[in-house]
Amino acid sequence: MINKIILIAGLLIALWSCSTSHHFQRDSINTTGIYGSSETTDSVTIADRPWREIFAESYLQNLINEGLKSNPDLQIAVQRVIQSEAYFSQSKANMLPGISVGANGNYTKNPKSVYPSGPFEVGFWQLGAEASWEIDIWGKLRSSKRAAYASLLASEAGRKEIQTRLIANVALAYYSLIGLDSKLEITRQTVKNEIEQVEIMKVLKESGKVTGAAIVQTEAIRYAAEVTIPDLEQQIRETENLICQLLGRVPGTIERGKIDEQRQPLVIKAGLPARLLDNRPDVMQAEFEVISAYEVTNSARASFYPSLSFTASAGYVATTFNQFFDPVTFAANVIGGLTQPLFNKKINTTRLKVAKAQQQESLISFRNTLLKAGEEVSNAMSLYESSVKKIALRKNQIEALAKSVDYTKELLTYGSANYFEVLSAQTSLLSAQLSSVNDHLQQLDATVSLYRAMGGGWR
Repeated sequence: MINKIILIAGLLIALWSCSTSHHFQRDSINTTGIYGSSETTDSVTIADRPWREIFAESYLQNLINEGLKSNPDLQIAVQRVIQSEAYFSQSKANMLPGISVGANGNYTKNPKSVYPSGPFEVGFWQLGAEASWEIDIWGKLRSSKRAAYASLLASEAGRKEIQTRLIANVALAYYSLIGLDSKLEITRQTVKNEIEQVEIMKVLKESGKVTGAAIVQTEAIRYAAEVTIPDLEQQIRETENLICQLLGRVPGTIERGKIDEQRQPLVIKAGLPARLLDNRPDVMQAEFEVISAYEVTNSARASFYPSLSFTASAGYVATTFNQFFDPVTFAANVIGGLTQPLFNKKINTTRLKVAKAQQQESLISFRNTLLKAGEEVSNAMSLYESSVKKIALRKNQIEALAKSVDYTKELLTYGSANYFEVLSAQTSLLSAQLSSVNDHLQQLDATVSLYRAMGGGWR
């Protein structure tokens, strides 16, 4: 018996050496240069900061809080995590023996015409339990468990991805809304100024300094500005409805502040490219999917090796119910088996081939996700730097145009300028003011985009 045990142990060790499990190595992923010209050596990133610090205004914080509680996409993602947890729990249970209990009885009364010598009554009663256990020699079950765990982490990363995207979308829609409010306010003030300018032109016409054409042209400028108001109001209504949809509520008005009240973070940093692997949820999700694919491949490879299983059963078997619990009716059985698949209709071969292809697919998808993330970070950094320059230049432009309007109005009063110069200066000022709102929105959007691109918002 000892010799047999040694022989079996030696055989198992020899077969164990044939097991070739492969695991994903993060070191194989190179993140150098994915930011392009925006490469940085900062270890700190804007994504390390909680979203409440980035979006400090109370109105916006309330909207984001409501979205995190009621957004349908986020609620669906939570349910997917629960499903993954259940699958992972099942994969752990696969490592344990399976136990079942059962009871059955059978009573038969035979006809004397068929069985003249008997037996006329036959009974069979059984109560017992059965256990079966597959010994995970080659790690097939362990690989399945690791694959399920990686899938669980991937689904959790997917939930975080939806959360970061939700926070960014709510912030972007909110900034767009208050930007439209600012444009509407500027346009209404411009219309008011033009109405006053028409009255001034009428007075100047009576004094012979301008003609009737000046009055008509001024009125045309006023209506050109006023006709944009309904479009702005429609855009405001649609943006409010968009925010309501993100919050999981019916269409309605949105409480909000003003664009001038928004405060930018003092420090905008993208951090090291490698930080994307730990910060950005969709990158994390893609990496966990690669890990899961590797473990699925390991499990498929282990299907080619012998499986060792044990089955045990015990219980009472009696021909009459009265003898059911008599000790002499107790029976037990233990079976151990080692099964080596030889011909399985190419099921194992196909499973391994498909698993390897899915592994390569997940690797390609992971690298592509990482490249897209680097592109988004680079674009957001460039957009932010561009907006800072534009805001400074636009401020000087508006100051110069405001002075130009005042000067041309004075010159028109004294007859040193014509009304075309006044109208041109006013039109240019309105355009610059509206562009200034866009510049401010661009800076806010760039901050949100960088925060989102770096994976901020889920902590």
